[in-house]
Amino acid sequence: MEYNYIKAFHLIFVITWFAGLFYIPRLFIYHIEATQKDTSEAAVLVPQLKLMAKRLWTIICWPSAILATCFAIWLLVLNPGLLLLQWMLIKLGFVGLLLVYHLITHQMYRALQNDNVRYSSNFMRLWNEGATLLLFAIVFLAILKTSFDWIYGLVGLIGLGIVLMLGIRLYKRMRNQN
Repeated sequence: MEYNYIKAFHLIFVITWFAGLFYIPRLFIYHIEATQKDTSEAAVLVPQLKLMAKRLWTIICWPSAILATCFAIWLLVLNPGLLLLQWMLIKLGFVGLLLVYHLITHQMYRALQNDNVRYSSNFMRLWNEGATLLLFAIVFLAILKTSFDWIYGLVGLIGLGIVLMLGIRLYKRMRNQN
């Protein structure tokens, strides 16, 4: 019974963590584009976007990441046999990539908070898809579990990446026409 409650909390914090990871790059995009507007518009938009990013990052993203990780560790302590399963080891590899993605996003957050614009809005649109790809990989591994199925999942993940990249290109082309 305890295991299921811990698993529920883990999933809740994973969901809120991903919600933040999906939204923060959008705020970065708006922030970057706001810096390219005239001075009076930028003077209003940039501080507001910085405040929104700060609240999202410090109140939702970081606490959710920490709590999701703590509950995951607790689950593994209660069921250490999971660490012997190939799908779990691969899933943990993707979770490791997710943590790296989170830390790099934190560096981007800090740079923008210090008015250091290092990336283009187009780059941020691509960056935004990283969390999507990791979510698909982690969820499919957690649900399918067998080696045969995760190979199909990996092929699907690559296909999804291609579709997302094509969608970004199409969106960029439509924006440039307007």
